[in-house]
Amino acid sequence: MNDALHPPTRLGKYEIVREIGRGSMGVVYAAFDPYIDRAVAVKVAMADALKDRASGERFRKMFFNEAHTAGMLRHPNILEIFDAGVDEDLCYIVMELIEDGDTLRSYCRSDRLLPVNQVAGIVFCCAKALDYAHRQGVIHRDIKPSNILLTREMDVKIADFSIAHINHADLTQTMPMGFVGSPRYMSPEQIQEDMITGQTDLFSLGVVAYELLTGRHPFGGESFSNLIHRVINEEPTPLRQHRPDLPPILDSILGRMLEKLPERRYRTGMDLASDLSLAFNHLERPQGEIPAREKFEVTRRLDFFRGFPDTELWEVVRASVWQEFGPGSEIVHEGDLDDSFFIITGGEAMVTKQGTPLRTLAEGDCFGEMGHVTRLRRTASVVAVGNLSVMKLNSTLLEQVGTECQLRFYKVFVRVLAERLSHTTERVVGR
Repeated sequence: MNDALHPPTRLGKYEIVREIGRGSMGVVYAAFDPYIDRAVAVKVAMADALKDRASGERFRKMFFNEAHTAGMLRHPNILEIFDAGVDEDLCYIVMELIEDGDTLRSYCRSDRLLPVNQVAGIVFCCAKALDYAHRQGVIHRDIKPSNILLTREMDVKIADFSIAHINHADLTQTMPMGFVGSPRYMSPEQIQEDMITGQTDLFSLGVVAYELLTGRHPFGGESFSNLIHRVINEEPTPLRQHRPDLPPILDSILGRMLEKLPERRYRTGMDLASDLSLAFNHLERPQGEIPAREKFEVTRRLDFFRGFPDTELWEVVRASVWQEFGPGSEIVHEGDLDDSFFIITGGEAMVTKQGTPLRTLAEGDCFGEMGHVTRLRRTASVVAVGNLSVMKLNSTLLEQVGTECQLRFYKVFVRVLAERLSHTTERVVGR
């Protein structure tokens, strides 16, 4: 029997030491692997749930889905899965043991809030881990404080991939796609059982971040139905209403994480991490390390920045995110809502509309600036022709530079728009 009074003494090769936690899916024990002399954690599925005729098979799939899904992932901020098995009638998963750890739930109370810089670091690590998982085709679907662990050293570990969705065409879908997850942290599209992407995890992370900063839920809600209504239909309570001491940039970052429409949210976890790294100097830049002097020299030779003084170029270097894309990668997607704009630092890109090529962009050209200025949906897509390097900025990042530098950007945008209109007119007249 698997309960508090009669815990197992051994499961497979693993020696059970003591119970360390319980959840909806099972009981977690500290254990020991004698073959490699390593302490581990062993999660054992609830026996009663497995035996239930109506839901037992589904519960079993969910339990082993965690082992299968998280077992695909190797990231320092994702709890590592080592093994899984069945011993007689007991199903178990073997995972990394977090000694004397805690979950974020303990720090979502108004009397136990962590320092703002520490919260930024936690969200930053989660964003990078989710970006990695999403690039492997894994959507967590249950990001909440109790599923994010903190070690004694306050390192972050995302856990419990039991209801994760693997978004790979070559893998059999084993998990239900309906109303699954924790309603308090669900995105609007998850609540309404619409198609989900990695951006649903970023919305959930936004709710977690809001609670870590304020000790309150961003949408309140006195009852389940009231909460659901507010998540779908109402804006979150502004951060400053609860914490006027917080830097204004956090309002901007949280606001974008909690947008109702996925296309208005951060497109990737790395985009979110980049904004956080620029807002909080203690965070590392989540991108390939390019020396600042090299970035400056590349920026100075670009035609886009003709007329920018060196002092402003350094501001741009510090406020920008540098990214690289492989051939065929889509950087901007037609129909998306996004205020980012890009300047090509190396390679070429193709602008397309409804699949039809329009023009080629080369080093020094910019794209996406109209979406930044108008806040309207993208009217075209941009795809890398070969290997492509870009400098990316958006409203949040542009706020980091001085007013003179911002004005110079907008003057360039006007010049680019005029040149494009001129080329369009020439093509029409020449027909």
